[in-house]
Amino acid sequence: MKQNIVKIVLFASLAFIASSCTEDLSVLPNDRLVEDTYYITENDFRKGVDYAYDAFKMAGYYSGDNAQVIIPDILSDNLIQNPQGRRSNNSAYIFDIAANVGAVTSVYGGGYVVAARANAVLDNINNLPAGSFRNNIEAEAKAIRAIAHFDIVRRYCKIPTQSADAAGSMGIAYVEKFDPFLVTTRNLSVSQVYDKIIADLVFAEQNITQSANVGKLTKAAVQGMLSRVYLYKGDYDNVILWGQKSLASNSSVGSIANFKNIWADTSNDGVLFKVLNSSIENIKTGSCYNQTVSGQIKSEYVVDYDFFTKFASTDIRKTSYIQTSVFSGKNYNNVIKYKQATGKPIEAVDIKYLRSAEVLLNIAEAMYKKGNESGALSLLNTLRTQRYSGYVPGTETGQNLWNAIMLERRLELAFETDRFFTLKRLGLPIQRSNFGPEADGAGNPATVLTLPVASHKWQLPIPQAAIDNNNQIQQNPGY
Repeated sequence: MKQNIVKIVLFASLAFIASSCTEDLSVLPNDRLVEDTYYITENDFRKGVDYAYDAFKMAGYYSGDNAQVIIPDILSDNLIQNPQGRRSNNSAYIFDIAANVGAVTSVYGGGYVVAARANAVLDNINNLPAGSFRNNIEAEAKAIRAIAHFDIVRRYCKIPTQSADAAGSMGIAYVEKFDPFLVTTRNLSVSQVYDKIIADLVFAEQNITQSANVGKLTKAAVQGMLSRVYLYKGDYDNVILWGQKSLASNSSVGSIANFKNIWADTSNDGVLFKVLNSSIENIKTGSCYNQTVSGQIKSEYVVDYDFFTKFASTDIRKTSYIQTSVFSGKNYNNVIKYKQATGKPIEAVDIKYLRSAEVLLNIAEAMYKKGNESGALSLLNTLRTQRYSGYVPGTETGQNLWNAIMLERRLELAFETDRFFTLKRLGLPIQRSNFGPEADGAGNPATVLTLPVASHKWQLPIPQAAIDNNNQIQQNPGY
């Protein structure tokens, strides 16, 4: 009995850490979910899966000053710290990465909470009769679980393509059951973790039928997610296979006419899956980038000037992502990707977790790796046609084509958590510029400009609190 009570209380605490976007959700009895009496009806299961989606909005995942919407870009070469900001996330910026720095390590706990909520649904799935509803619920829950573990493993472990020893190196625990008493160990290799992620996603792709909105996973979104995971794994045939399946049903990469509206949350053109953020919740997903003070943008981090110059004047992304404005007498290139939602409070925007443009770029990269340069170029031109006004199709080949693919990936996915992981999976160092933070590159440059390929800091440390709670969890080397 005591064990069951503890399980109830813990699940309740997990369920209510973040605000729910499911406004009609009610639980019995009022303050807790009782496993023995809750997961009975179809409505119970629908609400349980929605709670799993909601967990992505936890502080440290996509909410708050240390939201993961900024940490991977701070760690890379896209941003530079604004000296007029609050110096938030400074430890990440200067690579002073330690096991007790919550901003850097927060996805470890957040990801396992997402997985726990999904597992609570899956543990009770047999309460539903066989059929399409049950299949879809199981598919959504397994896809959510896979995404959570993927976000953990790419941060805290080597990426399979990162180095020769990466696939066989230490992975994470892949938790497939809701059990607050479970003592986990890092007993899986990186390759084995990826296999489990893929197995969950393949099951989801085969069984998912939900297609109501992009705030929930769809077949095309799961296919697109498979293209991302296989890219990290270095399985380029499957990147192409699953990416093409995704684009077959959602081919638009976001038209040039609609592109700004995507970031105003008035269009979902090219969006496969996003984390919803309502006006009622008002989760300030953009506050980690900047705040509005007396009508001016006060940025924590601004666009690195060298990177800023890579946005052409004809590129719709330049004005969609960046606004140059004055704060306290100085001009800065501010990231406005998370400040533009129409009809919502400032910064209460939806997080675009996966877009068709990324899937297209995944395929283009994989085709290049497989020697299909014409296919890669065709896809790249498809994207560039929808980003540059008056675009004339490019004709690049060889290394120039590879450079063009990498440039468009950096421009397209800027400030969407991609840059750090792209450098990591390609085994490339971080090399920041010597420019300062002001709009024309003036001012003092970053104090730490490089992170070499051999650094242990590419694998973030397991939070010390997790190790204190479970001494079976092994810390990453170097910490």
